[in-house]
Amino acid sequence: MESQALADVAQTANEMSLWDMVWSSDTITKVVMIGLIAASVWSWAIILEKLAVLRQVRNQSKKFEEAFWSGGSLDRLFEAIGNRPRDPMSAIFVAAMREWKRNTLMKGKTDRSIRGVSLQQRIEKAMTVSCEKELDSLDTHLGFLATTGSVAPLIGLFGTVWGIINSFNAIAITQSNSLSAMAPGIAEALFTTAFGLIAAIPAVVAYNTFSSAIDRYAKTLDNFMAEFSTILSREIDATTLKADLAGE
Repeated sequence: MESQALADVAQTANEMSLWDMVWSSDTITKVVMIGLIAASVWSWAIILEKLAVLRQVRNQSKKFEEAFWSGGSLDRLFEAIGNRPRDPMSAIFVAAMREWKRNTLMKGKTDRSIRGVSLQQRIEKAMTVSCEKELDSLDTHLGFLATTGSVAPLIGLFGTVWGIINSFNAIAITQSNSLSAMAPGIAEALFTTAFGLIAAIPAVVAYNTFSSAIDRYAKTLDNFMAEFSTILSREIDATTLKADLAGE
């Protein structure tokens, strides 16, 4: 009996390769495995794209900060960027400067202090809206990584249970508990488990990494907005005082 069992093992190993066991599985198992493979491929595409985007955003933001704090004219920096901000920080700067350019603080002499406060609020609102828009853009597709990380193991577990059920069915049909009868179902169970983990692990790691990186960058943007808002507030106060002294 022992020699017969060993012969069954050897015969099964020789006759069934990796892909033979995959493609000999039933329709449900194939759908599960193909779905997990597709999720893994799409997850890796998102991971590579996010790595490139975040690296570019950090580099461009660093260049913008250097230009911003170099002591040059903000108007010239605004003109240099124009309508083509290359990173979220410069986009926030452009949104604030556009609102600044629209102000009518120097026009008329009625309620200058009120208009100054209103301008400050509009600038802060414009920066906040721009910041949220840019962060939403950076968050794109992260939800898919989170979903894949949480759902893929469960789908793999479903495939595992289904493969075990197939093994028991094979035993019931053949009235044999030999390896040749159980191997296809066990293989299906192991493959779906493996594919579920292959899809889930990179997705979870990437989601946590990217979320942390975006949160740190969001804090950097918040600090920049606070500093720039302070600068513009001083400019508004100086302009208001100058207008009052001029008797407008």
